[in-house]
Amino acid sequence: MHPLLLSALALLLCCAAFAFLYRLARRMDNYGIVDVAWSYAFGPVALLYALLGAGWLPRRLLVGGLVLAWSLRLGAYLQRRVMSHHPEEDGRYQELRQRWAKNFAAEMFKFYQYQALSVVILAVPFLLAVGRAETGFTALDFAALALFVVALAGESLADAQLARFKKDPANKGRVCELGLWAYSRHPNYFFVWLTWVSFALFALPAAWGWLGLIAPAAILYLLLRVTGIPATEAQTLRSKGEAYRDYQRRVSAFVPWFQKGTAKIR
Repeated sequence: MHPLLLSALALLLCCAAFAFLYRLARRMDNYGIVDVAWSYAFGPVALLYALLGAGWLPRRLLVGGLVLAWSLRLGAYLQRRVMSHHPEEDGRYQELRQRWAKNFAAEMFKFYQYQALSVVILAVPFLLAVGRAETGFTALDFAALALFVVALAGESLADAQLARFKKDPANKGRVCELGLWAYSRHPNYFFVWLTWVSFALFALPAAWGWLGLIAPAAILYLLLRVTGIPATEAQTLRSKGEAYRDYQRRVSAFVPWFQKGTAKIR
């Protein structure tokens, strides 16, 4: 199938799925479930591209399988987190309720549709990678696979360390500095970004392969400037105050690195 038709089909299916999800969120009165659905959506889109793409079959299956594995892991993690707090809604969506109070239903429906569109835009590397016609895996393919394995392992480890920290009642109100969190304030975000870099590497040799770089660039911008670090840290500062400010002064925001030598506040 032609790539443009394939992406149009993916957009149609995503818009329909997120419209259904919007109705479910209204019934649950918890719009935070869109984060879970957004994460899960990449797997089916990648499989659609892998099955209907025109490139070399083993590469199509590899890319589709890798994206599916990443999508299922992140989606399951977010699902556990969202449902553990249900019916309490994530603070970001409580804020949107206030901001859009005059026309909330219509604005939130549009927001859900924007999420569907973002899935298709960010899935461009998958679309390009499955269209590569050359047979045989290249050195760049192996480099992309190695980076994916490192990124998925790092992301999983960071999430597991944070979950273990939160399970201990003695840590309530404290800042997590367990494992990777002693070297980056957001190691999970860093490894998520590396995952998207690996997807872009798979796409790079394709015709117009440079377009695949849009996805990791967009993810990086969102993490550093919009919905990632700024929103997370603003909320954490409200709950943990000076302890988190001290953590900010000592620990790298994104890329894991050694701490600055200042005293810790407990």
